Amino acid sequence: MSPAQPRDETPIAEPDAVHVGHVKDYAAGVPAVAVALARGLEQMGPLRTARTLTKLNQRDGFDCPGCAWPETPGHRKHAEFCENGAKAVAEEATKRRVTPEFFATHSVADLREKSGYWLSQQGRLTHPVHLAAGDTHYRPVSWDEANRIIADEFAAMSSPDEAVFYTSGRTSNEAAFVYQLFARSVGTNNLPDCSNMCHESSGAALGASIGIGKGSVTVPDIEAADLILIAGQNPGTNHPRMLSTLEKAKHNGARIIAINPLPEAGLMRFKDPQKASGVVGHGVKLADDFLQIRLGGDMALFRGVARLLLDAERAAPGTVFDQEFLDRHCAGVDDYLRLLDDVDFADVLEATGLSHAAIIDLADAVASSERIVLCWAMGLTQHHHAVATIGEGTNVLLLRGMIGKPGAGLCPVRGHSNVQGDRTMGIFEKMPESFLAAQDAEFGIVSPRAHGYDTVAAIGAMARGDVRLFVAMGGNFVSAAPDTEYTRAALERCSLTVQVSTKLNESHLATGTAALILPTLGRTDKDVVNGVPQQVSVEDSMSVVHLSRGSLPPTSSELHSEVAIVCDLATAVLGPDHTVPWQAFRGDYDAIRDHISRVIPGFEDFNTRVRLSDGFVLPHPPRDRREFDTATSRANFAVHPLEWVRVPEGRLILQTLRSHDQYNTTIYGHDDRYRGIKGNRRVIMVNPDDIESRGLRAGDRVDIVSEFAASDGVQERRVSGFEVIAYATPRGNAAAYYPETNPLVPLGAVAKESNTPVSKAVVVRLEPSPTV
Repeated sequence: MSPAQPRDETPIAEPDAVHVGHVKDYAAGVPAVAVALARGLEQMGPLRTARTLTKLNQRDGFDCPGCAWPETPGHRKHAEFCENGAKAVAEEATKRRVTPEFFATHSVADLREKSGYWLSQQGRLTHPVHLAAGDTHYRPVSWDEANRIIADEFAAMSSPDEAVFYTSGRTSNEAAFVYQLFARSVGTNNLPDCSNMCHESSGAALGASIGIGKGSVTVPDIEAADLILIAGQNPGTNHPRMLSTLEKAKHNGARIIAINPLPEAGLMRFKDPQKASGVVGHGVKLADDFLQIRLGGDMALFRGVARLLLDAERAAPGTVFDQEFLDRHCAGVDDYLRLLDDVDFADVLEATGLSHAAIIDLADAVASSERIVLCWAMGLTQHHHAVATIGEGTNVLLLRGMIGKPGAGLCPVRGHSNVQGDRTMGIFEKMPESFLAAQDAEFGIVSPRAHGYDTVAAIGAMARGDVRLFVAMGGNFVSAAPDTEYTRAALERCSLTVQVSTKLNESHLATGTAALILPTLGRTDKDVVNGVPQQVSVEDSMSVVHLSRGSLPPTSSELHSEVAIVCDLATAVLGPDHTVPWQAFRGDYDAIRDHISRVIPGFEDFNTRVRLSDGFVLPHPPRDRREFDTATSRANFAVHPLEWVRVPEGRLILQTLRSHDQYNTTIYGHDDRYRGIKGNRRVIMVNPDDIESRGLRAGDRVDIVSEFAASDGVQERRVSGFEVIAYATPRGNAAAYYPETNPLVPLGAVAKESNTPVSKAVVVRLEPSPTV
């Protein structure tokens, strides 16, 4: 392995004054190519840029460390990546280094004064480091000593449930499987993950409706659809490669309807930089219609559409509903139709902010289309009534028989690259008995059956002092979680915090009494064990499992793979004679896959099928055979009282969102090119009429104060010094970037059933910031 290189001392630009420019009406194009190449050259240099980008999302290369959007089966472009994928690779494959000398120079207190952007820009971690109780600086530590420190912490526990094992979505299938196997071998189901904060509502809703918490479509389905509804999603920034799929669908005749509180460039027009029309032409208009819905009004919209479908079916029986599908495959139909009879369109119009004509047009499109796909993301999942909302959207498709039909179905668009695979591998605090029993039989262990902590519950347990040890396999927990200051204080109550990471982030500075940072290989790095190259696998957003292989020499000889880190730790804690062959797993990932094939249905002959050119597709009974693993053995209509988000007098409803220059909590820069906001992220986007009605002006500095009804009265949270930006939001709605506004989301504000933080419906008031 190559020795650690000196860290690039290039000055890191911190935020500047806010500059508001032109809002883009298209995504990608030549600027996307220019930005991608510039970031690559800045961070990696020309040779590393060529070595990584030519392997990104290729069959003999590595899976993008960004989003989970799949490739088109049987066809991959030479440049199979987007601008934000290139940025993610540049961040990971940077030549900058964080060495032991860096930690000797910077105390933890000093680093706490730095921004998350600055921390990330320092480069790749090169050595394991330890912050002992009372120390001011992280100091180098050997891997053996690090494992001994963690093992001693386990030995001091009165219960295995005093440990929490968090997982980020970039962990490979193999690492995720051994990670959860270790946690359950120790004796706990405390396995919170990033899904708890994003698509948990999707899993809960789909599990209840169709019996599996995964989408029911493939890329060819979307390309063949004649109507695509995209609700609460911004693919231009969050899943840019999806735009190519939508362009193909558009070419095939699809009508695309965007349902979103903000106009998003990627849904307006797409300029594919790999086509002449995307370079010198105007590109392709994607959205035929843009329904600018109020925050939290999607459930009402879907119910209003369903009521109009019912009216049309009654007027001409047999022409709208797929009655055969309803009779053969669905339960709860009559209960749902009775609910539709009670729909008051005054409520629908108030909740959505849309015109009656626009809703009628949408219902007509749904009634007349033969192949409908519904796509959504966090704009639907992070509401108090998120599960009911997704259930309502599913109801609309069920009425039309759009499950298990080519060119039709449900498409929750997942974020991080293997977040769906992590759940498949067992990263879940309440895995079903079938999984636990199969794993116990395979390895001779006894997995605990009591449900563990999800993310919100884990934070509460740490805050109460019920958790001694917090281990994070990737991610930036303190910045990703809600109620930032509360979460930071909760972590600091732990005895030991352990972060398995590639880059420095804020979570490394929210330490327990003691802390460890364990540097790991990234997606771009070669993983070689005893001279044998290893390969990992990932599952994309549409249940396709394929291999990933890094192409760069590791940053330092002290980096260990996630698999090696887990297996060495398990050996230290459980002993070399444990029934799980940890050290065999460490040196041979095929051995892990062999065991997975006997534990998890759908992975039979795993090692052979994953080596096929495009991997393999996991079974999905509703999609494949119109079979539904529910209590009724049918697709269940969701029956919930209608809810929407009401705006209190003098207040706004705030949604937190990403800029175009970030991915999750990783900030690539301070510009949001598509929204025309540059130089600084501490802004709040507000409708011009709302600005005027509050006696404010664009450019004013304000404190944002959130209000949350709790059992002990109204709780408040505050963030300061945000610049007001006039923006095309619905009246009463506002938007601001996370993680800067995560402190405004109280830990107790969660979605029913899924316990997902309600980050898209925060009641706030604006107060002028004190003059300094």
